Amino acid sequence: MPFFSRREPSPEPVYHPEPAAEPPSRKHSLFHRNRDRDVSPLSSQRAGSVASSSGGNPGAVNKRDSSGGLIVQAREHVMQAEAAEVEADRALGEARMRVRAAKDHVWRLEEEAKEEARRAKLKQEQAREVSKRGKGLGRHGL
Repeated sequence: MPFFSRREPSPEPVYHPEPAAEPPSRKHSLFHRNRDRDVSPLSSQRAGSVASSSGGNPGAVNKRDSSGGLIVQAREHVMQAEAAEVEADRALGEARMRVRAAKDHVWRLEEEAKEEARRAKLKQEQAREVSKRGKGLGRHGL
């Protein structure tokens, strides 16, 4: 096969991407403006009705709506954290109450044991006295 032969290259398949339904998402920030975004008819109706009812600029309403979701999420997170703190405080109070009850129970058991030991010692002394008196019995050869 010759090195410098003339040969027509086969055409490579050409890929024609279809235009995307939504433009690629951009980085969102607090001051980002969404001028190039396609707006669904429902959201544009809502924004228009809010703008017409407030008599303001519809662009300002859209800006507030877009950041409003983040604020709602943040508010929900804060509310969940507050509820968790309340639950933790309640659980901590209950745990402290149970610890106090357990310590009181142990103290009562110790006091009962001391009282039982005192009674047992008293009973032992009484039994020793009775035993002493009983040793003197039977001196007549029984």
